[in-house]
Amino acid sequence: MTEDIPEREARAFDLDNGDKIFITQRDGSFFAYQNLCPHLQVELEFLENQFLDREQEYIECSTHGALFLVESGECVSGPCQGQALEKVVISVHSDGGIYLALDA
Repeated sequence: MTEDIPEREARAFDLDNGDKIFITQRDGSFFAYQNLCPHLQVELEFLENQFLDREQEYIECSTHGALFLVESGECVSGPCQGQALEKVVISVHSDGGIYLALDA
């Protein structure tokens, strides 16, 4: 539900298929990504649901400090520059539900 993901915060979710994702909110829009750094293939957060940098401007990899744009997942600082987080397609419904569209 949208109220479970406050503005400029993120929440992790474990999917039934074993994938780990996170969803974050920025300016009323929601963005979802695989919880996997493109550089070292490790989970991003340093503490539970802590995906954003101190200023809550960028998604940050806890392993090496790479920074990613919230809106696109593009790496803008760190060893994986030019790469991006793997986006997860979501839709937000008027009932406040957030729904995933996953590959079969």
